Amino acid sequence: MLNSSIQLERVANGLKLLGDKTRLTMVAMLKHRECCVCEFQEVFDMTQPSISQHLRKLKDLGIVKEERKGQWIYYSLNSHSDFYGLIENILEHVPVQTEKIKLIETSSPTLRCGG
Repeated sequence: MLNSSIQLERVANGLKLLGDKTRLTMVAMLKHRECCVCEFQEVFDMTQPSISQHLRKLKDLGIVKEERKGQWIYYSLNSHSDFYGLIENILEHVPVQTEKIKLIETSSPTLRCGG
């Protein structure tokens, strides 16, 4: 009984995190490509600490993972997460973030940021 209530609490927390428009958009973008903080800054016009806070919450629940590449840390969806199947289902109802991804690819913010 305890295990199922812990699991229910975990799913509720995951859904709560994905209920935030910024985090849901980040996850939708990460479905198509990995991103670093400065790329998200370009899209969301937010400070680095704000972006990092959103990513930390997603990482703490195991929804995203990070990988260091040189001076940058890139974030991607964690396909081994307990939430991955749920995320795939949710993203079927979320618009593809093509414009935001194109913005990143044309502006190349990683050339300007320090990682």
